[in-house]
Amino acid sequence: MKIKLPLLALTMLIAGPLLAGLPSPASAADAKVIKISHQFPGGTIDKGDFRDRLVRMFAQEVEKRTNGQLKFEIYPNASLVKTMQQLDALSTGALDMTLYPLAYSGGKIPEVNITLMPALITSYEEGYHWKNAPIGKELTRILDEHNVKIVTWIWQAGGVASRDRPIIEPNDTKGLKVRGAGKSMDELLKAAGGAISPVPSDETYSAMQSGVLDGVWTSSASLISFRLNELAKDVTTAREHTFWYMFEPLLMSKATYDSLTPAQQKIVMEVGASLEPFALKSCKEDDQRLADVYANSGARVHDMNEKTFLMWRDLAKQSAWKNFEDNVKNGKQLMGMAQAVR
Repeated sequence: MKIKLPLLALTMLIAGPLLAGLPSPASAADAKVIKISHQFPGGTIDKGDFRDRLVRMFAQEVEKRTNGQLKFEIYPNASLVKTMQQLDALSTGALDMTLYPLAYSGGKIPEVNITLMPALITSYEEGYHWKNAPIGKELTRILDEHNVKIVTWIWQAGGVASRDRPIIEPNDTKGLKVRGAGKSMDELLKAAGGAISPVPSDETYSAMQSGVLDGVWTSSASLISFRLNELAKDVTTAREHTFWYMFEPLLMSKATYDSLTPAQQKIVMEVGASLEPFALKSCKEDDQRLADVYANSGARVHDMNEKTFLMWRDLAKQSAWKNFEDNVKNGKQLMGMAQAVR
């Protein structure tokens, strides 16, 4: 007796052995969901703060390359974990990933204050050379001890927005309530005569609006995204020179990373590294766009020349650099490693 099979069934019977060796898309139940939290304004993969865009680009590409085995939930505006708690949550495994200003955790991990050491880094290219230099390997080791893994290296330049008068030279800081974004920056600004009021960048608008802050040092991206141009009369950009470079990487909890298969780990790290050129390009564009945004709001736009940069660097050496070398374990060694990158 002949058995007649429907055409679809016959096709599947023939194709089955050929398809068996191919990875199948993960079902919703099988997929691993990774949560990414950050403090920056949310947008889309094409528009908005480049840091939110980078996170969305990362999620999309990893999901694609793992055939849906890894999926992502993204929480901007510190809507999942409060800004200052994100690295702690990462370290304990309570959070999977974050894009985070590492110097925010300089109180608990003193070594990471070097990632916002004023006037230490003089260009984006110098910062990115840390990755494969001894200083970068040591930073990676220190974070690994705290159960945190660097996925994407991101360096941002920044400047200062001020309410009442321009801040260009160190003397301009005297008597002002200012925010530097990290311990080493705060030490420099204090040495310049400023009163320090540390707040995360997502709280700078309300702090400046209420008079808690007169001046805010932060990245060009944050000076734009947090709309400080609505409050500032002056801005000093990073277009020519700046002593403010911050390491703000995309990070993954080591617990999450270790839970992935070797193939998934490889994809995560490859995609993370592939986004570094996008981050660099976006930062440089923001340095210029910052001037345009503030000028269009009626603020006066200033740039720092080399002479002024050297004034800040001399003061940084006497204050923040010295404090780090004297008070942080292996501080002198770390500073030596960093200065060797040129």
